Amino acid sequence: MRYFVAILGKFFAKLVILLPRRAQFWIGDLLGLLWFDVLRIRRQVVLDNLLIAFPEMNLQDRTSLGRRSVRNMCRNIVDYCYFHVLPEGDYSHLFKIEGLENLEKAQEKNLGVCMLSMHLGNGDNAAAGLALAGQPVVIISKEFKVRWLNDMWFGMRARLGTEFIPPRNSSFAVLKALKRNKNVVFVNDQFMGPPVGVRSTFFGKETGSAMGLAVMAQRSGSPIIPVSTYRRDDGVTVIVLDPEIPFEEKGSKEETILHMTQVFDHWTEKKVRQHPDQWMWVHRRWKEFHE
Repeated sequence: MRYFVAILGKFFAKLVILLPRRAQFWIGDLLGLLWFDVLRIRRQVVLDNLLIAFPEMNLQDRTSLGRRSVRNMCRNIVDYCYFHVLPEGDYSHLFKIEGLENLEKAQEKNLGVCMLSMHLGNGDNAAAGLALAGQPVVIISKEFKVRWLNDMWFGMRARLGTEFIPPRNSSFAVLKALKRNKNVVFVNDQFMGPPVGVRSTFFGKETGSAMGLAVMAQRSGSPIIPVSTYRRDDGVTVIVLDPEIPFEEKGSKEETILHMTQVFDHWTEKKVRQHPDQWMWVHRRWKEFHE
């Protein structure tokens, strides 16, 4: 079964990448329409989240924004088809990197790099683009429960040198990767409760955020480079590497972790506001935080 699905997936992927780029967008948009307007998967979650983030927005505008967000996610699915053939051929129509000098400057410290990231644009294109630029990354990522899907998904992403660390009990593996001067990616925009999350504020509402990045940066002394992506109108994913975020020590270790986690959330919110139609609103970001 697993072998059959893998062959079928590769066949479908190669068929899709033969199509004109406009036709590929059409497939993604059709999937988005099916998801949001026909099956309505997590549609209400999307609308509720948008009401929290943009209370001034009426229902019609929130619905339009939510639809565009899901459409972007489905265009990402189409982009994954290229992972079967990269790095062969020309991939300039897929992604472009801005701010690579910020990452290279941080690497001069020889302490590894903690990369603050989020579900905006197409993060997997960022991993692929950085790998093809000679900057492979290590991503802290959950696995799928369905084995064949997990093997296919992670296998595609690993082809270019991307490594993965499971999120549970990952401290040793993360510190080891940083000691080897690796670029370790922390996807930091989802809700996280205790014991691995702390109280924070996102879009003016209290929630919980993962403290792992702040803890690892404090323990390792590694520089923190934010990385985000957004999709241009022509379909190109722009990979943006911002300047290093200074690590600010406060009165105690706990205060430092709380402060830096909030700094990361402020950065994430700023990026979402720049491209709200490309963030993953289907996640329940504002769950109630219980100590």
